[in-house]
Formats: sequence, structure tokens, C-alpha cells
Amino acid sequence: MSQQFIDLRSDTVTRPSKAMREAMASAEVGDDVFGEDPTVNELQETVALLLGKEKALFVPSGCMSNQLALKAHTNAGDEVIMEQDAHMFNYETAAPAIMSSVQVKTIPGIRGIFKAEELPPHIRPDLYYMPKTKVICVENTHNRAGGTIFPLDEIKKLSAFCKEHGIVFHLDGARLWNASVATGIPMNEWAQYFDSVSVCFSKGLGAPVGSAICGTTEFVTKAHKWRKVFGGGMRQSGIIAAGALYAVKNNIERLKEDHEKAKYFAQELSTIRSFTVDLESVQTNIVLADVQKSGKTPNEVIAAMKEHGVLISGGTFTKFRALMHLDVSMDQVRYAAEKFKQVFN
Repeated sequence: MSQQFIDLRSDTVTRPSKAMREAMASAEVGDDVFGEDPTVNELQETVALLLGKEKALFVPSGCMSNQLALKAHTNAGDEVIMEQDAHMFNYETAAPAIMSSVQVKTIPGIRGIFKAEELPPHIRPDLYYMPKTKVICVENTHNRAGGTIFPLDEIKKLSAFCKEHGIVFHLDGARLWNASVATGIPMNEWAQYFDSVSVCFSKGLGAPVGSAICGTTEFVTKAHKWRKVFGGGMRQSGIIAAGALYAVKNNIERLKEDHEKAKYFAQELSTIRSFTVDLESVQTNIVLADVQKSGKTPNEVIAAMKEHGVLISGGTFTKFRALMHLDVSMDQVRYAAEKFKQVFN
């Protein structure tokens, strides 16, 4: 499919490069369940250092990393607060309820952002018939808002609020790399305000598999146990960890190219009468376009563009989504934009 289409459905469609494959093929491995895989250990140490955390744990997926965080931080019946369009609420298959027996309370945000001063009415009082507000989650960058960056100043205020109220602060940082590259703010500066941070290797960084969950030694020890329970204990997993390690060492700075592609593509789509694009929300590698003026649904637009060799995906009920990544060139992005103009102008 990738040879026949320009695939903008997600940055998860990236394939390992020849150099990454070679790193994976030659990886030194051991039994990671025994803690003896040297490549996994190097990856975990590298990521922990990059984020300024005591420890990191390699896991198969971003969903698992987020859910391990909730499992390690909460007890059954606790409540977790997150923005209403958060990935953890919309795209992780009700996992907080299934895996941790916690209740999710969502609050509205603007471009995925909510502020500390908005939180007091949402914090449960200490009454026996109410759940305990245990965790507040932030997503940075925010997928469903179009790859928007959660401002560091607001994160600082939220962190102070959480400390004041004894609430755990978790970051779904699947695309935190993008936020760091776009702003020039180092990963550890973002991460320092959170009790736990998840990051993903298989999106813009181009690794085939894997995420990591980071935090204190005590937290990661708990998460490690639950990783086993969740079925995420792998053996000679250095083969896939080598892909993630290569990605971290080689593919972070090149995310700037994806951001440039997204800005170009968004600008071109904004000239099409059938679509509405919030250009200010295009801050990293994701472009959302509202199709309501076209009289079509996002699925109809998706189907029409597939006929013309361009793959996109659904973003919201009224928007489609296009993501830029290392497997699509600027020439292909230009071609895709022209196809959109031909079909919808």
C-alpha cells in the first residue's frame, strides 16, 4: 500500500530505515524479564537520562505505557482528570475502567489545553461517598487538537496545583519529541514537572515498536510488575529496543522537517473553499481540516482522496487528519495538496 499511495493517515505508518534495520539485526540481546538484555537496558538508561527521570521502562505500546502509569498511581475507585479530547479517554478502549477500575472525569480545553485555575470545581472533596481525585493527565502534543503544544508556563502552574492538593501529575508525551523540537525546550525541562511521563518511539521517530514509561525508581518498579501482569514482559526484546534506540539517537532533530511539511500542507488546504483549517493550531506534524463547508463527511472525503492515491484518516466528527512523517517527502506532500485542490476546489 505504501508504494501505491501517499500515506498521511498517521506517523505510525513509518517503516524502519536500512540503517535502523541493521542496528536491530546486530543488536546484542539477553532475557529482559531477567533484566539481562543489554540493548533494552541501554535504551531505558538513555531515555531516563534524556527526560531527567530516575528510571525508564520499555513497553510494547503507548497505550500500555499510559495504562501502566494509571495502574501504578491509583487504587480501584479513584478518579482521573483529563481533557475531553485526550487520547487516553478517546482511543485507549476504556482501558482505565477495565485495567485500573478508575473513573475518568473529562474537562473541556481549548486546543487540548486547560488551566490550573479551572480545576478547583473538578477536585472531589474528601467525602466517603465520592471518588478520590488521584491523577491529572496532560497530553503534549495533543493529537485530537491537531498536534498542539501544551504551554510550559501552564504546565508549571498545573504542577504546582497538583503538589498543593496531593494529586499525581502524568504526561502522555507520545509526541513530546515534537513539542521539544518545535519549541527548543529540552525533553527534561518538560518532564521535570510530572510524576510520570510516557513517550513513544513508533510515531515520528520511526521505530517499528515501542514506548517507555518514566519516573521514580519506586514508580517504575510498580509499573514493571504490572507490565508483567498486562502481558508486556518480553524476552530477547533488544531486537526491537535497538530500533527505538537508533530512533532516539538519530531521528529527533529531523522532526523539524515534518513540521515544515505540515505547515505547507495546512496552508495549501486553507485555500480550498470546501475546507476550514485553523492555521494557528498547526504547531507540529498534524493537520486537521474541517469539511462541513463541503457538504461531505470526513469519511466521504477520505474515500474520495483514496481514489486519487492519497490516504488520510478521521480526526473528529467534522474533520479529517493528515500527519507528516519521515516516510513522506516534501514532493509527495506537494503532490497530495495539488490532488486535494483538483478534487475539492
